[in-house]
Amino acid sequence: MAGRLRFNGTGSGVTGCPSVHEDLDSGEVIVRGPPLTDSEDVAQLQHLSEGEVAVVVPRDLLVDWSPKEQTRQVRTIDLDEFHTLFERFEHTAWRLETRQRYASDEFTERWSQFIKAGRLDEDWVEGSVVTWFAETVRAQTAKGKRIERVRLVDEPATLGQRYLFESAKWNIAQGEDIRHLKRGQADLLRLPAEDFWLFDSRLIALLRFDDDDQLTHVDLITEPAEVVRCSMIRDAARHHAVPWRDFMVEM
Repeated sequence: MAGRLRFNGTGSGVTGCPSVHEDLDSGEVIVRGPPLTDSEDVAQLQHLSEGEVAVVVPRDLLVDWSPKEQTRQVRTIDLDEFHTLFERFEHTAWRLETRQRYASDEFTERWSQFIKAGRLDEDWVEGSVVTWFAETVRAQTAKGKRIERVRLVDEPATLGQRYLFESAKWNIAQGEDIRHLKRGQADLLRLPAEDFWLFDSRLIALLRFDDDDQLTHVDLITEPAEVVRCSMIRDAARHHAVPWRDFMVEM
């Protein structure tokens, strides 16, 4: 069914082009204008996908006619789409890991091995998410990209956190930087309980869990104020967190 598009305004009183319309159902903004055709200019655009076209509009058109008070809609994605973010980021992927338990860990052979032996051997199952992530970390860090995380740790550490202590050495071997921060110190720093990834300091992937600690879906957030807030969280957590090897000596 066709959407309900409202004509907001135009920067031209003669041709009506370029102009701004608004979808009253979805809140999306439609900008109409002449296409960018210069091949050298087009080559400089980032994230322009096949089938997409760039249009050129005066800055005043967006200032004058774009919606001023619009509740931002968070875009929810499934776990398959979430995984593609690790293949598409350009510079940095940073994680704040805050939970006491991740239920998905407990359904793996690695978890069973840890429970029985108290340690982990490098025996990742081919095709598993763990193996996929390790291979992705290795491939991306080989290109000079950074993948980092700070884990909050309770005192005493939970069973799930102790499992992650052991698991961390394999991630680090692939090129990931993993650091730990005691929860009491995180509370003093007023770090939030949110569990999220921050990609390229511009995209937040907020992880959503159910009551059984299962990751169910991911909310993507690009709102500038939220991105700045999460960047400040990253800077504070990374500054105070202790590298994995040093933290294990203290434990």
